[in-house]
Amino acid sequence: MSTSLTKIKEDAAPTSKLRRLISIIGPNGPIPVSRSTWWAGVKSGRFPAPLSLGGRLTVWRDEDIRKLIEEGIPRAGLATKSGDRS
Repeated sequence: MSTSLTKIKEDAAPTSKLRRLISIIGPNGPIPVSRSTWWAGVKSGRFPAPLSLGGRLTVWRDEDIRKLIEEGIPRAGLATKSGDRS
């Protein structure tokens, strides 16, 4: 029985690391933007959407942040959500 219980726990374990905002932006993180710039970018679609873990805990998937860094951070004001230039 403990073998099957262990298997269930392994299958249910998250496969992705989650990151808090402090490890993403500013002097501690790889993306040099302010908190307000980050949230404006999330709202506009420039940065990945967060996951809310309830209350005041908001995180991002590590793979989303790595993809953002690898593909390059889009410049602000170049396109709106619909892709049209403003």
